[in-house]
Amino acid sequence: MTVENNGPLPGSGSTRVPLSRQRRGVLQHLRGQAAPVTAGALAKVCALHVNTVREHLDALVDDGLAVRERSAASGRGRPAWRYRARLPQESPAREYAGLAAVLAAQIAGSSADPRGDALAAGARWGRVLAAGVERTGDAEEARTRLVGLLADIGFAPEADAGAHRVRLRRCPFVETAREYPGVICGVHEGLARAGLAALGEAEQEVELLPFAEPDACLLHIDTRHDDRTEGDR
Repeated sequence: MTVENNGPLPGSGSTRVPLSRQRRGVLQHLRGQAAPVTAGALAKVCALHVNTVREHLDALVDDGLAVRERSAASGRGRPAWRYRARLPQESPAREYAGLAAVLAAQIAGSSADPRGDALAAGARWGRVLAAGVERTGDAEEARTRLVGLLADIGFAPEADAGAHRVRLRRCPFVETAREYPGVICGVHEGLARAGLAALGEAEQEVELLPFAEPDACLLHIDTRHDDRTEGDR
């Protein structure tokens, strides 16, 4: 069975805990199952030791990404645990995701400039998030503060040493972003631009590259001055 990674994972309550590549693979395999499975059954699909898979499954349950249920009683002994991926509608944030989908559809269908309106909406959001946070004259500190804001709202960002290149490993509205990338990703880019401008005094460029990696979107911040390789440019 081949696992297809196609962008960030949905947001969850445990946004500051990164998923290892192996745990992400276990989650993707779990999502591919038609019914709840035991750790032993999933271990065969993942080609991993059952104890390893059980450890990952329990962690995914703690992160709110999977559900653990008892099997129906059958014969003697305690019924086995079965696991399934948590459905999007079971998320505490499902109401916000639904609202985002409705608004994205409205903008995409009625706006003369969907991306421009999305950027403007995101900019308003970014200024609200940055309100009350002291501005800094240090450009790197401003980038670091922006990364903190993105972590707080569920993007699980992973930044390089200078916070020039930020991997967004989760997205609170990833399903809607796949359907309306110009709108949802535009909102997120506008958020990052305005948030950074509100946090720091130095002018810095911001570019969001949606689904740039198999398991993440990329946020480039003032990359005119970073040390990326030619292959990344």
